[in-house]
This record gives sequence, structure tokens and C-alpha cells, in this order.
Amino acid sequence: MDFNTLTGLRYSVRKFKDLPVEQEKLDLLLEAARNAPTAGNRQPQRIFLVTQPGGLEKIDRCTSCRFGAPGVFLVCYDKTQCWVRPFDKQDSGMVDASIVTTQIMYQAADLGLGTTWVMYFDPQAVVREFALPETIVPAAMLIFGYPAEDAAPADRHYQRHPLEKILCRTL
Repeated sequence: MDFNTLTGLRYSVRKFKDLPVEQEKLDLLLEAARNAPTAGNRQPQRIFLVTQPGGLEKIDRCTSCRFGAPGVFLVCYDKTQCWVRPFDKQDSGMVDASIVTTQIMYQAADLGLGTTWVMYFDPQAVVREFALPETIVPAAMLIFGYPAEDAAPADRHYQRHPLEKILCRTL
């Protein structure tokens, strides 16, 4: 499948089969994360692979959006390892973590797995539940697993602005 077809078909899965994902696929997902570009190649991403019942219970205490997924990538970044833009001192952490999450998401789709990018979580609860050091910032949760047979995209999934609305040109 070509990339544009993959990006067009991928949707946020909100119902999963109760099946674990094979280690070989987990390895490919982690390799996609490792290969993600980051600002200055600083690689500040710190990824927690959560698949054990105790860890999933912790996730459930931080968000209501796991939807029964058997796994979660808790994507964080180390704020001491980020590249910092000299003009305004903005660090690259959230952007780097987003690129990493995107690469995992599309690799998962290519492997026949479903994902949902979750931003609806309490970051302080994540820090507390997983005893994260103060330098580690939770950026995203990517829930994943095999989509249930009746999983389907939300109605709004296919609603896209026309290109003319999102493409800005300087004349």
C-alpha cells in the first residue's frame, strides 16, 4: 500500500480485540520510534511501553480513553535533552515527541494494528502513577492493538477542509 493510501485509511480505533501484539511487531514499532527525526538529532524521546495489567491500570487512572486497548506507548521527552531555539528559547520536546508518535502510528497501521493518539490525559497523574523524574515530560499516549471486527472510524474522520483552506501562500 502506498503512503497516501495508508494515511487516508488510518483512523482512530476506539474498540480493540483482546489480543496481545506480537513481540516482532512491538520491535518494529519501537524501531520506528528510534528512527524518528528530532531537532538537532538530540533524541529526547523517552518511551514507556505499557502492556502489563498493572501498567494499564495506571494508564486508566490517568485517562478515560484507553478503549480496552491491550497496549499503550506513553511518549515522553527529557526536557534536559531537547534542542532549544535561540530566538525565543522554545524547546523541541513536544514537536520531537509528536514526530516519534506519528512514526509509531503509521508503522502500526502498516502492520495492521489500530491506534488512537490520546491527548486527553492528566499529565500530573502520569508523573505520579509512573514515578517519572521531574525532567521527563509526558507528551502523548498512543493506544494500540488489533481493531475489533466492528471497529470503525468516527463520522467526523472523513471530514477534511479543502486544500485551499489549509494551504497559505505568500504572494
